[in-house]
Amino acid sequence: MGISMLKEAVEDWHRFLKDRNVNSRKVKVHVGNGLFLQKSWESLCVGDVVKVSKNEYFPGDLLLLSSSYEDGVCYVETMNLDGETNLKAKRSLEATLCLDDDEEFSRFKAKIRCEDPNPSLYTFVGNLEFINESYPLSPTQILLRDSKLRNTEYIYGVVIFSGRDAKAVQNSTRAPSKRSKVERKMDHVIYVLFAMMVLISSISATGSALYTESEKEKRWYLRLRENIDDLFDPSDLVLSGLLQFIRSLILYGYLIPISLYVSIEIVKVLQAMLINKDLGMYDEITGKTVEARTSNLNEELGQVEMILSDKTGTLTCNQMEFRKCSIEGISYGGEVNEVDFVASERMNIDVERHRFSLDGSDSTGRSIEMFDLSTADASIEKEILHCNHGLDDPKAQNSRISVTGKESIIKGFNFRDDRLMDKMWIYRSNITDMVTFFRVMALCHTGIPVENNQSDRMMYEAESPEEVAFLIAAQEFGFKFCERTQSTMILQELDPSSGLVVKREYKLLNLLEFNSSRKRMSVIVQNEDGDIFLFCKGADDVIFERLADNGRTYQQATTLHLSNYAEDGLRTMVFAYKRVGLSEYEDWNSIFTKAKATISSEREELLENASEMIEKDFLLLGAVAVEDKLQKGVPECIDKLAQAGLKIWLLTGDKKETAINIGYACSLLRLDMKQLHLKLSTKAESNQVKDVKEEILLQIESYNQMIIQEDKKDSPFALVVDGQALQISLGSNLKHLFFSLAMNCDVVICCRVSPKQKALITRLAKQHSGKTILAIGDGANDVGMIQEADIGVGISGMEGMQAVMASDFSLPQFRFLERLLIVHGHWCYRRISKMILYFVYKNIAFGLTLFYYDIYTGFSGQDLYDDWYMVMFNVLLTSLPVISLGVLEQDVSSDVCLQFPALYQQGQKNICFSWKRIVGWILNGILASLAIFTLNIYILSSAAFDQDGNVADIEHIGTITYTSIIWTVNCQIVLMISHFTWISHVLIWGSILCWYIFLYLYGLFPPVYSGNVFGIFTEAIGPAFIYWILTLLVLVVALFPYFIHITIQRSFYPMDDHVIQEIKRHRRDITDSPSWLKEQEKSKKMTQIGFSARVDAKIVNLKEQLHQKRKSVYSSLTNSPIYKSMMREETSPQ
Repeated sequence: MGISMLKEAVEDWHRFLKDRNVNSRKVKVHVGNGLFLQKSWESLCVGDVVKVSKNEYFPGDLLLLSSSYEDGVCYVETMNLDGETNLKAKRSLEATLCLDDDEEFSRFKAKIRCEDPNPSLYTFVGNLEFINESYPLSPTQILLRDSKLRNTEYIYGVVIFSGRDAKAVQNSTRAPSKRSKVERKMDHVIYVLFAMMVLISSISATGSALYTESEKEKRWYLRLRENIDDLFDPSDLVLSGLLQFIRSLILYGYLIPISLYVSIEIVKVLQAMLINKDLGMYDEITGKTVEARTSNLNEELGQVEMILSDKTGTLTCNQMEFRKCSIEGISYGGEVNEVDFVASERMNIDVERHRFSLDGSDSTGRSIEMFDLSTADASIEKEILHCNHGLDDPKAQNSRISVTGKESIIKGFNFRDDRLMDKMWIYRSNITDMVTFFRVMALCHTGIPVENNQSDRMMYEAESPEEVAFLIAAQEFGFKFCERTQSTMILQELDPSSGLVVKREYKLLNLLEFNSSRKRMSVIVQNEDGDIFLFCKGADDVIFERLADNGRTYQQATTLHLSNYAEDGLRTMVFAYKRVGLSEYEDWNSIFTKAKATISSEREELLENASEMIEKDFLLLGAVAVEDKLQKGVPECIDKLAQAGLKIWLLTGDKKETAINIGYACSLLRLDMKQLHLKLSTKAESNQVKDVKEEILLQIESYNQMIIQEDKKDSPFALVVDGQALQISLGSNLKHLFFSLAMNCDVVICCRVSPKQKALITRLAKQHSGKTILAIGDGANDVGMIQEADIGVGISGMEGMQAVMASDFSLPQFRFLERLLIVHGHWCYRRISKMILYFVYKNIAFGLTLFYYDIYTGFSGQDLYDDWYMVMFNVLLTSLPVISLGVLEQDVSSDVCLQFPALYQQGQKNICFSWKRIVGWILNGILASLAIFTLNIYILSSAAFDQDGNVADIEHIGTITYTSIIWTVNCQIVLMISHFTWISHVLIWGSILCWYIFLYLYGLFPPVYSGNVFGIFTEAIGPAFIYWILTLLVLVVALFPYFIHITIQRSFYPMDDHVIQEIKRHRRDITDSPSWLKEQEKSKKMTQIGFSARVDAKIVNLKEQLHQKRKSVYSSLTNSPIYKSMMREETSPQ
């Protein structure tokens, strides 16, 4: 217990030091007379005025007073709170804009009246009383703790909530005490052993009383009635029996493996050290490695059944890359994604895509993207369709086409297409729309240009990373955004007529901001010629419904491209524009200006109505696709985890469209997967709570019926839940139905989830499913989820250390979760399970010999062994081999674990520590103890044990029996170990050698210390030949049942690891052998998610497309006039 407490204290101390690092962060605080000094976060008080600089975290919940911008705007990154990467614009009150310098605060006095501390991140109610005026406050003026200041040099703010009162901290939960399932089950095993000890103690006590009563007349020579003492009175059998029961409990205490707890603590610490030192989980870029922050849950890593993952910063890199675009109905950026590439290789077809028009023309710009068939089929079809000219060397002709996954040279721009790059777009037809497309990309944004000293390219900062990617792409296409003021935007444009770069200034008339309800953003600009344009970008459904009748020319082709981009996991956005007349604009602008000036609660509604008036009758230009760049190895990791039988849920604060795109990108979703969208209708949002619940209930019930009716193996399901629907579903009346639906789906994606909801989902998922749940995240918004899960994993990424400090394990990248679970989790589970079972076995084998001897001696309570023998059993002679088993054992190597991920399911099914196994090892211990005791007693009792004819006394029998036990339990561990190291051999055979050394040295002590065992090894049993023969005989007989068991199991009922071990032991070249490949294929779990499942689904889809294509070609041939005339000629009589 003391060792366990010490280990826990050390781990808690390390957590305390990391917490202290956060609390010791510095921030500038106003101390009076306009002077700001550095103070630690923990010393902040409500009412302190602080100055926060760019890229610093806010130390508490602050009221924004002013910023480095004249209008009091600042940009905040809230990824740690809600998982969103786009920046939020915050704006101070106009009354406090004057507080823009340190000295201004020397006379600053104000009073804030606000709500009590609460966990709501998106609401705030309060008033600021300043200069005898009261100003209402809203969330727009609030800067929350753990969010970061971006794109703003500095801000001034006053602390509203600090410490535990901050909203981010209010969303956190207390760190629970976690124990693994194996450890909890081990407690029940101890209860069984304790019950066994009580049972045999009761038998000894009862037997002693009955034996004394029945034999006291026959054993008159013992003079039991004359030698009465306080501990034994034959006349009072009840008292004597009770005292014998207590003596028996003490004597049989070796059945309870108390040393097991100490050994497990030592083993877990050593396991954690090996995990920390694994170079396979070292990230060379960041220089970080995995860290086991607690060693209590090592074996729990091998029993995970569900993973709840954050998105931003966990699966993604927080980087956007421009990948593809569709302009005038033509798609550009011919990258083939990895799924298509692998599918085409497996089908033996060409990986590259070729576009061809069905009728040889391209009047509408529509194109069909298809895979080539095998060489023969492709040549026939190209000849039939007259499209084979110029395609003799498709790879040479389509150098723009590549496989995704390559690193881009320009950060944020990973686009390859020779038709647009290097000014080649100026030679395209219908150049006007293409120029307008690039202008929308370069002007419709909130970005700010930043000089790059290392090159002539500009760098940009914007509210969202998508906008940065668009600006970088526009710069590469020849439209460089150079400068921005409050009213103007300046571009350096490539003039297609002259091929020269010209500088053009656009007057920024209005900016209609993006929000989650509008799903679009617009700017109204005026060029140097006085023409007014409205440029708009937004979601496809929002833009398409606002197109003019003459603006839908490219809609059909663009819709097809958007579908392909979404399948590749790319975020898409549609570009459109309209020309606005001067009078139309002036009339609209007066309405819009009036709406902006409104102070009442109707302001937002008036602004929305005004926007609707101008944002219509668009002309469609095309669409763009950007990639929310995944971390390296994420799809492959998810694929392995899925094959290992783990279910994966995605919990994110991002919007639904973004989450779905990431689901495709990391292969959680696939095209043929049926998506069940649980959401509130627009009408229901304004209804009463009762109506809303009924709508969600109807959706859940209908989806459950759909899953029941369809065969799940052929129809994979994905459940996508919106934030409002999730809040209703987690209520007391619906949560059981909701989780019943969720557990029947192959993947679950929850969007717009608050930190508190993440923790609640984790807790309810544990309660409803009973599965072992692992939660992984990287930000402060994931802390509650990490703490609530059975195992919490923090990503030690770029955004703070809150998740890491709350976690049980920390990783530098998500991909290392594969090795942590499938390799180390599998190993640790098997090691701890074997270790506990072995402890049970050896303690039973040792303890029951005492019980048998007690029966043999008439329930006298006599010890069979010397006291020092009993002390040394668990302390020295059997403790070290079991530690080597718990630390170094491997059923298969790490590479084989990764090749056969289904081996991980042994932990999920708890095969190695089932009650069947536990009972089996208890029986094995009983059989071993019987063999050891009976053979030693009956062989040594019936004859002399040495050549002088001496008969063995109790010391001789006890020492010889003890030797047999030491050999048996140490050789038993040899049969259990699959992976031997020199350490294992030293500890096992060294333990046996230690017994003989101890016996020799102990016998050298004077009789006053060694008692009856003085010289017993050198003078009595050592020279006796029967001692050595009997030890060998007992060893063989005691281990024979286990040997028979493993022989039958491996021969007739082998487990997967047994088969793999046999293949490895008997074959030299194993990686390509049929048996190896067959076992590897068998080992893979059939799953509906992951890269492999997505490739399989793609192959099925491609086969269907190719079949339809063949039918179409055959139909066109048979219906052609030439074919019919040829058939008539053949059938006509000669």
